[in-house]
Parts: sequence; C-alpha cells; structure tokens
Amino acid sequence: MKKKYLIILFVTILILIFISMFFIKNKSKKGSNLNTIKVAEVTHSAFYTPFYVAIEKGFFKEEGIDIDLILTSGANNVVAAVLSDDVQIGFCGPEATIYVYKEGQKDFVQSFAGLTKRDGQFIVSRKKIDNFTLNNLKEKEVLAGRSGGMPIINFYNALKNEKITNVNVNDTVDFANLTSSFISGAGDFVNLFEHSATMIIL
Repeated sequence: MKKKYLIILFVTILILIFISMFFIKNKSKKGSNLNTIKVAEVTHSAFYTPFYVAIEKGFFKEEGIDIDLILTSGANNVVAAVLSDDVQIGFCGPEATIYVYKEGQKDFVQSFAGLTKRDGQFIVSRKKIDNFTLNNLKEKEVLAGRSGGMPIINFYNALKNEKITNVNVNDTVDFANLTSSFISGAGDFVNLFEHSATMIIL
C-alpha cells in the first residue's frame, strides 16, 4: 500500500515538473518576441510619472515593446544619441530638435508626441518666504538652467507674463548641476523639477 502511494506521489511530482517547464518555456518564448526600444531620458523626475507607470504596469509589453530607459542628461545629448543611432527615441523638450533643424542638417529629428502639458518646474528659495510671488525674484540671482534649454525658456516666459523685470538670471549652470550648485552656495533661488525640489528642502 505504501509503495502504491509512493508511485502516485512520484508520478504527481513528474507531472508538476512537466507543467512547470511548459509554462516557463512559453513565458520565455513570449518574452523573446518583444521588440526592445532604447529611450534616452533627459532627466528622471516625478513630472514624468505617467511614462514610468506605463512601463512598470507592463502596458508597453502588452503591445510587444520592451522599453530600455537610459538617463541622458541634457536635451542636446538626447538628440545626439538619437542621431547616432545609440537610441531609437529621445525623451526631452523640443528645443534641441529645433536647433538641429535650424542648423540646416539633412539628418534631423522630429518631435512626434507630448507627455506633459504644464511646466514641471518649482522655484526653491534659500530662505523661507511667506506668500511668495514672482516679484520676490526682483534683484535676486536665480539659477534657471542653461541658456536655450526648456527650463530657462519656460522661466523667462513666466517672468514675461507677469511683467517681472530686474531679475538676475544665471544661465551658466546646466540643468543636471542646478541642485549641487545651489547647495554649494550659488544663487538666491533655483529652478528645479521634482523630486529634486523636495529633496533639497528636506
């Protein structure tokens, strides 16, 4: 009787092993059918959460796409990566694509989609200011990003809309180094994306 139970147990284990191997093999086949797309991302920010959620929830894989996300600081570097075929898609503001086109390059990139509709920047002050307005920036130094970049273009636009003048805009620090420059003592204010804005306050 005991021998009979051992045989049944052995057969059951074998069946389970074969079933497991079948599912693992099918899963492996399914994964190999994915088309890998390399995406150069200009910065990693909470501002782009919808994109990250779509990756993590597997929405791209459902469409047969495996996203290989590569952090590539600076829109100019993102566009260079696309032009050199290091990546297939560049994820950045449209300014660099415009600059390349304006140079008369035959091989230029095109902006084809928009993820955000609002400015994702936050102005962080070195000192606490109650009831802050853009008027508080007058005669103060603001680290706003490199000249010609989307962050500083949006910042200038905000100043223009509010008719704010006499702001000392520092355009010598590139976007990736704004936080470290501000921490080291440069500027009265800094123009940052999240999560950098929150982290610098904490």
